[in-house]
Amino acid sequence: MIQPPFLIPGDGLSIVSPASIINPDYVKGAVERLESWPVGVSVSLHCLGRSGVYSGTVEERLDDLRTALYDPEVKAILCSRGGYGTVHLLDSLAPDVVHNPKWIIGFSDISALHALCVSQGIMSLHAPMCKHLTAEPDDDRCTQYLRQILFGEIPHYHEKPHPLNRCGEARGMLVGGNMAVLCGLIGTPYDIFRPGTVLFIEDIAEPPYKIERMLYQLKLSGQLASLAGLIVGRFTEYTENEGLGGTLYELIARMVEEYDYPVCFDFPVGHVPDNLPLIEGAEVTFSVGNSSVDLSFCIK
Repeated sequence: MIQPPFLIPGDGLSIVSPASIINPDYVKGAVERLESWPVGVSVSLHCLGRSGVYSGTVEERLDDLRTALYDPEVKAILCSRGGYGTVHLLDSLAPDVVHNPKWIIGFSDISALHALCVSQGIMSLHAPMCKHLTAEPDDDRCTQYLRQILFGEIPHYHEKPHPLNRCGEARGMLVGGNMAVLCGLIGTPYDIFRPGTVLFIEDIAEPPYKIERMLYQLKLSGQLASLAGLIVGRFTEYTENEGLGGTLYELIARMVEEYDYPVCFDFPVGHVPDNLPLIEGAEVTFSVGNSSVDLSFCIK
């Protein structure tokens, strides 16, 4: 995997909107936060635009990303938000990402961009976006970790255990993101489900039966069995349905009980304030014990 260069003080960071319309206040707040870092911040031409529910036409959104990718001063690209629309850009954007590896930052619908990066052998950063940078305080740990990673200071995550965790240790490439987005890419050139990886998953506003259905697709295709480890993140804005035979986490636990790799639940990643930055495409060591869950990135 190609590791984009870490930033040095004075490098540029561009904010783009590859998908849905963004509240201008969130972009303004993110710019203010980022300007307190040693980076030069720019806002793409159509970042605050509108074309239906999108921030711009497909051509406008592509142009903004390409402008950032080809700008020699820009070393990182922060996606303003997710929503929907990133999938429109994948085929057209693939050659540009390959020739200009830079840190692409975001989550939710931006999982499609991360899948594109993985398919092209490039690391990217599943991490908070403009709303988080605006709303959370200066000492927010996720914001601080994002800054540290961009400047080459790689964290080690040491998190609390969960009763459903399965202990064990694994090493593999870290991939994942939003379940609905990633499952929509199965069978395409941007399918991230592959043997030997440590997979992390999260989602928002998806009923438990839909999450189980997505997991059954992975199970029946043999993808669940081939993982090195599974990190179950935060699922939000849904209602538990005990008629399915348990909570969502319990359903997931049963789906993977026949496998012997480590599994952790309630890891802080997803549509929540505590959304730890994760380096997609990086080799990781993943350890689940009785007292903690540890995740380390094997990059320099």
